[in-house]
Amino acid sequence: MRTHPRAARPRRAAHRTRLIAAAFAAASTLALSACGPGTDTGNSPVADVSVAPDSGKPGTVLDRPFEKPELVLTDTTGKPYDLRQRTKGKPTLVYFGYTHCPDVCPLTMSNLAEAMKRLPKADRDKLEVVFVTTDPERDTPAELAKWLPAAGDPSFVGLSGEFATIQAGARRLGIGIDPPSKDKDGKVVSMHGAQVMAFSPKTDRGYVVYGENTTVDEYAKDLPKLIRGENP
Repeated sequence: MRTHPRAARPRRAAHRTRLIAAAFAAASTLALSACGPGTDTGNSPVADVSVAPDSGKPGTVLDRPFEKPELVLTDTTGKPYDLRQRTKGKPTLVYFGYTHCPDVCPLTMSNLAEAMKRLPKADRDKLEVVFVTTDPERDTPAELAKWLPAAGDPSFVGLSGEFATIQAGARRLGIGIDPPSKDKDGKVVSMHGAQVMAFSPKTDRGYVVYGENTTVDEYAKDLPKLIRGENP
């Protein structure tokens, strides 16, 4: 039996963003976990999620793919970037995170960059990797322009803008985001889902999701299929 649970919210911990890995192994259906309970206060609805039974693979193929959100933000050159328009017909990976993240975000970007290096240049040129900040007050376009090439690859697209707009776009993909806040030590933290969403170049729908523990080798194995719009 398949269920259609709502996405979980980010948990209240200093960016210990964690996809519930046990669910991949134990459950036949799974909500896109935004890393545990939190207080996402966005007014737009979180999309319902249904996934195919777990196959033991790093990428989970969604039973009900997501529409690409109508999300217009600002890129690292300071120009408007319409996600739907600019990535139409292109294999696209979207990740929500922030530059001051101590671990998961830079590791995810690094893993994707290393996996891309193993692709033929023609395939690398087709793939769009989009990093959307969850901490836009600090992650200005200029800050993203400095951080992304070092953390990932110069070809990666970095987007910033109004937090409410970013939160609404993430929620359309079942990914919960909390507004940045200060912990007990006064440090600003951003709680958010740690998923990488893959969009098909054939349908422009988000149809495969990867958790934070996906390795370079696993991405490298799946990317050629994602670029062709196939199931990994």
